[in-house]
Amino acid sequence: MDKIEVGDIFTLFDENDEEQDIEVLGTLSVEGNEYVAVGFVEELEQQTEEDVDIFFLRVEEGEELSEIVSDEEFAKVSMAFEGVTSSK
Repeated sequence: MDKIEVGDIFTLFDENDEEQDIEVLGTLSVEGNEYVAVGFVEELEQQTEEDVDIFFLRVEEGEELSEIVSDEEFAKVSMAFEGVTSSK
């Protein structure tokens, strides 16, 4: 798989085994690990003023995406992404 880029779309399966398309909104390296910020394509396509749910995934070897399970890791990644977006 090629390097994950902003705008890439992936299909995930939720707990009910239903497909959910997600779009990569940003990428960032934190403490030597690569992460992506993603949102649900369906929510991103809607033209509303409501907040869009954004979540973070770790990029593993082979460019596979995995959940962040520790609260500590999530906090570090979330703060790093906030720092990047607030400095723009």
